[in-house]
Parts: sequence; structure tokens; C-alpha cells
Amino acid sequence: MKKEIAEFIGTFTLVLFGCGAAVMAGDAVGQLGIAMAFGLALTAMAYGIGPVSGCHINPAVSFGAYIAGHMNLREFIRYAVAQCLGAIVGAFILMTIVKGQLAGYDVAVSGLGQNGWGKGYGAGYGMQAAFIFEFLATAIFVLVILGSTQKRGAGNMAGLAIGLTLTVIHIVGIKVTGVSVNPARSLGPAIFAGGGALGQLWLFFVAPFGGALLAAVLAKMGWLDAE
Repeated sequence: MKKEIAEFIGTFTLVLFGCGAAVMAGDAVGQLGIAMAFGLALTAMAYGIGPVSGCHINPAVSFGAYIAGHMNLREFIRYAVAQCLGAIVGAFILMTIVKGQLAGYDVAVSGLGQNGWGKGYGAGYGMQAAFIFEFLATAIFVLVILGSTQKRGAGNMAGLAIGLTLTVIHIVGIKVTGVSVNPARSLGPAIFAGGGALGQLWLFFVAPFGGALLAAVLAKMGWLDAE
């Protein structure tokens, strides 16, 4: 269970600190600060648990690894379950902390860093824009992961490359969807935010899995192989 526990811890950390930056420090650090929180959390976990589990902390990444032939179906399922549980617990702990404000905090009103689109969310992008962004951003993200972690890839610098990729994805996409590229990251906050977050959750599964599939197929065809 070492790998599953590592994936649980990693996804828990990503949600707690990434979404936590948006909820508790968003007004102070802004879009760039939130982007860095997600990227730095992933980078830290890449070096902390990477040697144990590979630090997927994202069902879309695990799905890409499965399609590319780097893990079997059973391993993918075990990873995905651990990741989703880590995200749910991370969101629950975050909710517990913010509700500790003496002035009070209403998750239904102020949110929990959940993903979304449409009027009243971010810059008001529509569903088509949200889907295209999540699909392409995930494809690029998984391409970087599969390419940088191959035998002749970035080596010890892979974690930094992956973390920086997630950072720039957030810099560009926070106003579009809040940035998912990770079904578990979307699931955790949506469960406790409820309402529209749950109704829109399907996109943050379909688009990231689709993008990961594209990246994995390219990798399986050898397009990412180092010469």
C-alpha cells in the first residue's frame, strides 16, 4: 500500500495548499500566487513521494500512464481511488479550517476553490471554451510528464519541469475554469461546495481524461521517445 498511501498524501497536499491559497489567500497573492501554490505543491510532492509512487496525484496522469503502458489496469484503479480519497479529505480539512473564522465562512456562498465555468464564475467563459482549455492543458501537462520522466528525459529536473508546467497552466487558465487538469482536484471541493460545482463536475472528468488519452497515444506511438 506504500504507493497508494503516497498518492493519497500527495493529492491531499495539492488540494489543501492549492485550493487553500485560492480560498484563504487569494485576495492577497492574486492569480499568480495561486498558480505558484499549485505548482510548488506539486513540485514538492514530486521530490517527496516521486521515488515511492511516481507522484501522479491525478487520475488523468495515471490514466495516461496506463494507456502508455507504464502501469496495468489494477494499478490505475488503485491510484485513482487513493487520489480521489486524498482530494476529498484535503477539501474537508480545508473546509474545517476556513469555517473556523470567527466572522464565519459560508462555503455555499464563498466556495472552496471548486472548478467551474459560465456566468458568475471567473471571467465568465462558456462551456466550449472551458472544455477546450481543460482538454488541451491536460494533454500538454501529460505530455510533459511522460516526456520528462522517460529514461533519457529530464532526470532529477523532471519534478521542476512538471511543477512549472502546472504553474503556467494556472496562470493562463484560472479565469477560465479555475484550472482542473485533474479530476480528483475537482471532485474534492465540489463535494462540499455542492450546487453548480457538482452539476459541472462532468467536464472536469471528461476533458482531462480526453487530453490524457491524446498525450498517451502520442507517447505510445513513440513521438516522445528520445533519440
